[in-house]
Amino acid sequence: MIPTAGPTEQSTPAGLRWGLDRRRLYLCTPDRSDLEVFVGRCIAGGVDIVQFREKHLDDAELVTRAGLVQRVCGSEGIPFVLNDRPDLAAKMGADGVHVGQGDMSATDARMLVGNDTILGLSTHAIGELAAAISTDGHSGPGGPGGPGGSTARSPVDYLSAGPVVATPTKPGRAGTGAGYVARAVQESPWPVWVTGGVDPDSVGDLVAIGARHFVVVRWLVGAHDPEQAARQLRTRIDSLLADRSD
Repeated sequence: MIPTAGPTEQSTPAGLRWGLDRRRLYLCTPDRSDLEVFVGRCIAGGVDIVQFREKHLDDAELVTRAGLVQRVCGSEGIPFVLNDRPDLAAKMGADGVHVGQGDMSATDARMLVGNDTILGLSTHAIGELAAAISTDGHSGPGGPGGPGGSTARSPVDYLSAGPVVATPTKPGRAGTGAGYVARAVQESPWPVWVTGGVDPDSVGDLVAIGARHFVVVRWLVGAHDPEQAARQLRTRIDSLLADRSD
């Protein structure tokens, strides 16, 4: 069983308390009319972390709608992450917050949400990866944290890498390609969640280059039966990883 956060474990980093390194399937969902039911069915199918990402609501509406996701996640014992808004995540007691390269810095976000909240950061390129590993963005001859380089790391619990291929979820952003994902997985001291076109057909190639954690949007958001779609994807991921461990 994946460990969940507990009130007696305040000194343990949030990512470790929630067992992020053993979670596999991360749903990133926009708002929708059946939000609670949809999220619950995805969790029943194997999703084990959920982010609510909605850019078009005012603060009051965002907290209200995010609260629905928070309630479902809380009842199932899985982490609820709010996109982009560390201030609101702190206000509503979210389990985590995710920031992008154009949002509040990870350092400032950590100051707002405190040490007991999961903090994730999007990366799309080698320079962003290096800057996360070495917070001043500079690296020595051995790379970030190597000889001559800074060893101060961004105060995050996980990174996302991608999108591997261009996706409507991130209009105008080119795909990073598999090479960046492989590099991120190899160099990151934190779990790396791969984004962009994750589905049962694509996940095999991603596992082959080292990916172990997967963010899914369209495969579930557009599914007629999200529980079955989640189960199909999770079963595929688990099978591939089991083969790798043999």
